[in-house]
Amino acid sequence: MCTRILYETGTGGYVTGRGMDWNDPSAATRLFSFPRGLERTGGPVDSAIKWTAKYGSVVASFYDGATADGMNEKGLVANVLYLAEADFGDSAAGDKPLLSIGAWAQYFLDLFQSVDEAVQAMQNPPFTVVAPVLPNGRAAAVHMSLSDPSGDSAILEYLDGQLVIHHGADFTAMTNSPTFDQQLAINAYWELVGGDRMLPGTINAADRYVRVSYLLKSSPKYEDPHMAVASVFSIMRAIGVPLGMADPDHPNISATLWRTIADHATRRYYFESTLQPSVIWIDLDSLDLSEGAAPTQVLINGPEGLAGDVVGQMAPAEPYGWLWS
Repeated sequence: MCTRILYETGTGGYVTGRGMDWNDPSAATRLFSFPRGLERTGGPVDSAIKWTAKYGSVVASFYDGATADGMNEKGLVANVLYLAEADFGDSAAGDKPLLSIGAWAQYFLDLFQSVDEAVQAMQNPPFTVVAPVLPNGRAAAVHMSLSDPSGDSAILEYLDGQLVIHHGADFTAMTNSPTFDQQLAINAYWELVGGDRMLPGTINAADRYVRVSYLLKSSPKYEDPHMAVASVFSIMRAIGVPLGMADPDHPNISATLWRTIADHATRRYYFESTLQPSVIWIDLDSLDLSEGAAPTQVLINGPEGLAGDVVGQMAPAEPYGWLWS
């Protein structure tokens, strides 16, 4: 369902790129800004976990019930990608508070300013994840990446009901299946072959991982910030799956619907829809993310075409409720 990279610039900065591949073009996406101080609950039940947002954020919603992607005002980025092998365990077992899978990324964006802080907090996760069936009938099976302005990175996966975390600055590429440890093993083989000789070319997630790893390592580390962002866009477009291509039996093999580019240093969040291919962006420094400010949103692929800075087109909006059942 997606591809994610973490690119290092020539000045020691970092840019995270992500493509959203999915087999349901009707999945509504909006860009939201959420201020500090929002009172959150992990789902529509008494046993849901509750928290107060420490940091404001800009996010891309999914099905109007999940945060699929986003960046907070400290430059922490969260990207949620499909993982067929994900197993969150029995949400009815145990006595921990519950958290909708739709709120998983938002929990991190609201509460943590760095990857390391988030990883340390998850040594004993304070919640149990509830992963309902999505509106298109597919299971909400996902894993998540985190990255921050220092170049730190983490991949979080629930396997056999247990949270597995791969933490380290070397984890700069990610796709869907197989599990991340197997992605690393497959890529190690292809690095021996050498990407300048041959690369696997299908839209299969494992093949995309190998190709995007090669592209990322081969790309120059541009010092000019505009060239650095352009380089990430170039890589993400090169690894995208053309519209109309999909495997009905494997939702992780689907067309690319949109891309996001998060510049950690400038806290600028770029968005590109493949249905209305104009780049738009939001500077977090241009938003009112103070406590008490109103959340705002702008619809992607709506009746009006969007281009450039869209902060002025974002309208007050109620935060969406989380996917549940």
